[in-house]
Amino acid sequence: MPRYEFRCRACGDTFEVNRPMAQAAAPAACPAGHDDTVKLLSAVAVTGRGGVGPTGSAPAAGGGGCCGGGCGC
Repeated sequence: MPRYEFRCRACGDTFEVNRPMAQAAAPAACPAGHDDTVKLLSAVAVTGRGGVGPTGSAPAAGGGGCCGGGCGC
């Protein structure tokens, strides 16, 4: 279930709410009971070795498809 981050305008507290995506836009009361809250834009960080080659750098671009090295653009 997605987690959404909110900030209370009354007390400044930041808190998270787990809810279905269908309820993403629904208002949320802060833990202190205030109703004046705003949903924050959260960034997702993805870490890992994904496209790193054995030398620690990204692998060379290969052919296949436009802008993959095959068409020369």
